[in-house]
Amino acid sequence: MADILAENLSGKAVMGSDGSKLGMLYNITMNLKSGELRDLVVESQEDSLAPSQTSFSTDEAGHLRVPVDRVQAVTDYIVVNR
Repeated sequence: MADILAENLSGKAVMGSDGSKLGMLYNITMNLKSGELRDLVVESQEDSLAPSQTSFSTDEAGHLRVPVDRVQAVTDYIVVNR
C-alpha cells in the first residue's frame, strides 16, 4: 500500500470488505520505539455494526481495535478485511 499521511485519515469512515460500516476512525495506536502502527481505533456510530457483531477486540471505552494489517484500501473511506 502507498504511504498515506495520518492527517489524511482523520475523520474517515471505516468499512468492512463485505460493505458493512464499522464506524469512524477515532485514533491510531503505534509502537513508540519502532514507530510501527498497531491498531486503528474505531468509534462505532448509530448506523454501524455493534462491537459484539465483529471479530475485533475493543478497548475500555468500547472502541473497536482493528489491526493495521487488516487494512485493504484507503479511498474516501478505510476498507478493512473482516
